[in-house]
Amino acid sequence: MDRARLRHLLARESAEAEARNPRSQAAYARADHLFGRVPMTWMNKTAGAFPRYLATARGARVTDIDGHEYVDFCLGDTGAMTGHSPAAVTAAVQHRFAELGGATAMLPTEDAEWVGAELTCRFGLTRWSFSLTATDANRWAIRLARAVTGRPKILVNSYCYHGSVDESLIVTGPDGAGTARPGNVGAPYDVTLTSRVAEFNDLDQLERELAHGDVAAVLMEPALTNIGIVLPEPGYLDGVRELTRRHGTLLINDETHTFSAGPGGCTAAWGLEPDVLTIGKAIGGGIPAGAYGLSAELADRLLGRDDLDLVDMGGVGGTLAGNALSVAAMRATLEHVLTDGAFAHMHQLAERFEAGVGAGIEKHALPWSVSRLGARTEYRFSSPAPRTGTEAAAAGDTELEDFLHLYLANRGILLTPFHNMALMCPDTTEQDVDRHTELFAAALAALAG
Repeated sequence: MDRARLRHLLARESAEAEARNPRSQAAYARADHLFGRVPMTWMNKTAGAFPRYLATARGARVTDIDGHEYVDFCLGDTGAMTGHSPAAVTAAVQHRFAELGGATAMLPTEDAEWVGAELTCRFGLTRWSFSLTATDANRWAIRLARAVTGRPKILVNSYCYHGSVDESLIVTGPDGAGTARPGNVGAPYDVTLTSRVAEFNDLDQLERELAHGDVAAVLMEPALTNIGIVLPEPGYLDGVRELTRRHGTLLINDETHTFSAGPGGCTAAWGLEPDVLTIGKAIGGGIPAGAYGLSAELADRLLGRDDLDLVDMGGVGGTLAGNALSVAAMRATLEHVLTDGAFAHMHQLAERFEAGVGAGIEKHALPWSVSRLGARTEYRFSSPAPRTGTEAAAAGDTELEDFLHLYLANRGILLTPFHNMALMCPDTTEQDVDRHTELFAAALAALAG
């Protein structure tokens, strides 16, 4: 690739973004009381000099404060996989909050059992508890795993993503040993004291690490997502399950992003059998919600322990967890929005998106690839597609990503800012997908000169 041409095009698109979005630029400049000028510092992970500011969002569309409408393939990095403000969730939340009230009354509602039963039907785990985020669900799952096994360490995959869980911020170093992930902010301790790491798709490395006998649980996504989609090779996930059982290690599947694989995520689609499952984001339809599920055997072992305070100090992390409003949103989402029919529609669109990207890559004979996980599709700057998290991290290209994201955004298409991921929702249309295909082809033509 002609890097000089790429830099020229990136500068052109950056200037266009500034010219098109004066109100967003001004709002960012005025945000003196926000750390990093944004509500969360990750909002600075955006192509261009400032983020676009949200005005409205509905279905698969968002509008910024400069009046530009976008087809939204980011969808809140999975949090809005339902589409923005789906009618059923909006009605349920309004009814619970405005008519019934008591969103934080610290009393259970009957909706909670319905949600637990539905999650059991979808994922197979039989006992459920709620949090506000998947990060909290993962933290609590880790504590339960340590309690029941008596072991101190957690094993994760290199360049995995499980929120801000301290134990997950470990990667494989050049010598194959675990080391702190670059940029880890304010680590409370050396992560190698709490964690072990193995590359995704590497059963030999996993077995070597589990052989130490100190791993309470393997915490993993069935497919890596937040470093770009890395799909499991044939037999890999079966091998993980066999090795964890052999070594007396629990298996925790984080389905927060891989929920895109279907109504029961990868766990149902691929017949997986985790001991614990964590999930968040999409199950609340945009309302903060998370959950973790336990096998019946594991739940009974924990509840049978009289030395574990599972009521007071052992809570999941706050009085808002499992609140009536979040639970009402989860019920509406699972009952009316993310249904079997919705997933079938979303998967069909993701296949169409994948085909369009693949055609562009083939036309220009680019050494790129495209990967899909159900309703989620991503293009990668390597071919073949990366098979490990470390390979995926090495395949990144910030300048190229920024150009593509700005080119698309300046013409009304939003991708996930962290990488080149596009997610479908029930309101996404074939026309939306075809518009991306058209613009992606035009961006590649501009790069080719």
